Amino acid sequence: MGVNTHFLVRHARPLIEPGVCYGQLDVAADADATRVCAQALAGVLPNGITVVCSPLQRCEQLAQVLIGLRADLSYKTDPRLKEMDFGLWEGQRWDAIGAAALDAWAADFRHHRPGGGESVGQFMQRVAAARDELRVGCGTLWITHAGVIRATMLLHGGHQQILHASQWPIDAPGFGCWIQLSTP
Repeated sequence: MGVNTHFLVRHARPLIEPGVCYGQLDVAADADATRVCAQALAGVLPNGITVVCSPLQRCEQLAQVLIGLRADLSYKTDPRLKEMDFGLWEGQRWDAIGAAALDAWAADFRHHRPGGGESVGQFMQRVAAARDELRVGCGTLWITHAGVIRATMLLHGGHQQILHASQWPIDAPGFGCWIQLSTP
């Protein structure tokens, strides 16, 4: 049995002011940064890799540029690879959301639905379902978001759910960067 390599790629820098909660807002990414990322990816991806991306335009932009560079690849979108839904918080500055709202989320991190959107528990289940279904074959490339990558890293480490905000990974690849996970 061989080893499957899974690439988790974060979209390029979105065209939105830093400090704004944008979750599932459908904002574009910087075109030049997208091209640079696609060129780097095109040089390292194996033939026959399955490419799946979030349907949000900042991810589809990268998929389209990558496919333009690598005619042997095609992609499909999967809504389960969207960033976490922050409901009414989306489009607001994080510092305008307020400490009380952020504290309420941290106090019940698994179940609280920030901004009326999606709870971390729901988000983890969504990402786990995608991971379980899409990890077959000779490897996959997910073009996705920081939250999905963090959730996937937790799942890869055997954590199906987390209870406390302190358990959520701080680190994720930078914009236009990726990590590789290997599975038997």
